Amino acid sequence: MNELESRQEICRIGASLYALGYVHASAGNISVKLEDGSFLITPTDACLGHLVASELAHVSAEGVQLSGARASKTLTLHRSIYAAAPHARCVIHTHATHLVSLTLQGVWHKADIVPPITPYYVMKVGHVPLVSYQRPGAATVATEVTAHIRNSTAQHKPIRAVMLERLGPVVWHQTPADASAVLEELEETAKLWLMSDRQASALTHEQIDELRETFGALW
Repeated sequence: MNELESRQEICRIGASLYALGYVHASAGNISVKLEDGSFLITPTDACLGHLVASELAHVSAEGVQLSGARASKTLTLHRSIYAAAPHARCVIHTHATHLVSLTLQGVWHKADIVPPITPYYVMKVGHVPLVSYQRPGAATVATEVTAHIRNSTAQHKPIRAVMLERLGPVVWHQTPADASAVLEELEETAKLWLMSDRQASALTHEQIDELRETFGALW
């Protein structure tokens, strides 16, 4: 996608997430890495449901704002993810209700916030580690997320998301549509697990192996 198409796609995805109830008020942010290495990112305190393409912040590869409204305070985190995950071209962060609720009630494991209870969670999302609470925009969050990405890559099980305790999920993928699909699958899986009173059993090792062999799942 060129810059204009990227601006339009960010607005489209923001409106879709807002309509689904996965973001509210001015919570959440979306960025896209452009071909020249610069970034588009939603402005600070912007409502994702009512974004204006021309007002998106344009930031250089070095993190210097070039145009648009003031960039989201999570810019450091987004740039760190792009550096650690070279194939990523879009990062989305929301305060999705069921996922935040899950961190308040207790996640499954710190390395996996929910069990692999559905095949599409295994295939489309994969492992999602918990990042302990730190204030919004804290630079140390970027350091911790980068470490999770590098460790998972070294284990040949690359991750597509992390969960920030009490804040919400951060997901990344090659396009805004792909990143949004990961986010939606993750939020719905958290919802299902909470609806089961966190009692639903995980898929068996044999069932997950079949997903690996048939669909190339990275679990």
